[in-house]
Amino acid sequence: MKYIILLGDGMSDQPEIEYGGKTPLMAARKPNMDRLAKMGRSGVLKTIPDSLHPGSEVANLAVLGYDVETVYEGRGVIEAASIGVVLQEGDLAMRCNLVTLTGDIILNHSAGHISTKEADELIRHLNKHLGNEKVQFYTGVSYRHLLVIKGGDKKLLCTPPHDVPGKEFKSLLPQSAEASAQATAKLLNELISSSQELLQNHPVNIARILGGKEPANSVWPWSPGYKPAMKSLKELFGVQQGAVISAVDLIQGIGVYAGMDVIKVEGATGLYDTNYEGKAEAAILALQDHDFVYLHVEASDEAGHEGDYGLKVRTIEYLDQRILKRLMEACSQMEEPVTIAMLPDHPTPWKLRTHTRDAVPFTIYTPGKEPDEVDCYDEAAAKKGSYGKLSGKEFMEALLKK
Repeated sequence: MKYIILLGDGMSDQPEIEYGGKTPLMAARKPNMDRLAKMGRSGVLKTIPDSLHPGSEVANLAVLGYDVETVYEGRGVIEAASIGVVLQEGDLAMRCNLVTLTGDIILNHSAGHISTKEADELIRHLNKHLGNEKVQFYTGVSYRHLLVIKGGDKKLLCTPPHDVPGKEFKSLLPQSAEASAQATAKLLNELISSSQELLQNHPVNIARILGGKEPANSVWPWSPGYKPAMKSLKELFGVQQGAVISAVDLIQGIGVYAGMDVIKVEGATGLYDTNYEGKAEAAILALQDHDFVYLHVEASDEAGHEGDYGLKVRTIEYLDQRILKRLMEACSQMEEPVTIAMLPDHPTPWKLRTHTRDAVPFTIYTPGKEPDEVDCYDEAAAKKGSYGKLSGKEFMEALLKK
């Protein structure tokens, strides 16, 4: 038996009166998701422990069966692995967003989804002027970058910028949670302030403004941590050869620590315009020489953060028609049977524009296994599934159970 998880990041939501009480999943035309649910067994999965924030790094680690409260060390360390930055003992790694401020307000968390080429020029500029033996900036993808502070203290209070669009930023600046981290918090605030001065009139931002785009006029570091001690999926579950496919460096970094091969797809953007067909074909190809594939699609999460109901519906339909349909067709013709699972990592309600910790709907189709009575895929239907409510490693155990 081979296994594939198709994960639509942030795909689940909350019902809204103005849309007939339907979530985007309920409103979307998704015949393949519904067919998979009818062929398989459904349930809901609690991916976020009560002790941790509802971040994608926490949720995806949980989906993969990790004890998140034990292994979690922040988003920055995971993304460091993705871009090939080897952390040393005592290195504090943090996700470092390029954001757009308008006055004292955080306009968005992504600097208008700045291109990696533009962002690289800005990050190199910051590192030239602010980097030293203690502080280093590293280019990631689009707005998502890395800050490493040697000897930094992770006992900090930081706010994810995607949680606070439209909020005044000065009250949200990093603070120390304990006295030992006061120097680190002070340094972070100095770096943020200095970045605003350095970025304000940079040619990249001047060109973006003239082009009607939002400038990347500040950095925003958050999610601090040290290098984690994670076992591979082979050690945890006996997965012999795994692969991860994602446009997001966070997910690629989890794959590195989990011992999976990272497969990159040309044209994969993490947005609604991502290369859906390319991702589907990469997953089908990966199943030829891997026994486990983790196919992650970010688009619905970004639509939720944008507060766009219609776009979120569209990204779900794209996932259904341009990825899942092709996967189901290809897997049905493979010599070795393939178990297909589908789920989000967490909800990203479009009206809230941020993640929540509600349990997410999932369905698992295993060839030859009797289905339950669920005949469609959405938040309400999954609650009636035979798996009931799972948490932690129970999802991976259910998936891999023959």
